[in-house]
Amino acid sequence: QVQLVESGGGLAQAGASLRLSCAASGSFVSINIMGWYRQAPGKQRELVAFISRGGSTNYADSVKGRFTISGDNAKNTVYLQMNSLKPEDTAVYYCQADVVVAFIMNRDYWGQGTQVTVSS
Repeated sequence: QVQLVESGGGLAQAGASLRLSCAASGSFVSINIMGWYRQAPGKQRELVAFISRGGSTNYADSVKGRFTISGDNAKNTVYLQMNSLKPEDTAVYYCQADVVVAFIMNRDYWGQGTQVTVSS
């Protein structure tokens, strides 16, 4: 079993910064990709950013230039540095990981979510 534990959410004013962390633990071989999704009230969950084990990154257009995803493979941890926050960034942020749990066997895991609220 794999657990993803997020931290770092909270309340921030527009223009401020927050940093989210997500640490994976449990029994697995390796992690291929870790990413962040978010879901605002009444909206579908959307991809924010992801990073591969090799360090390749991808961002939603809405956060490019403001958010930075990074990872520490040794710690099985991914970070999301969020700068220049906007009220529309308000959402529950979920960590997601594509985990190699056994030979040629991958599974997706999700964290419990952390609330980010940006006030204007």
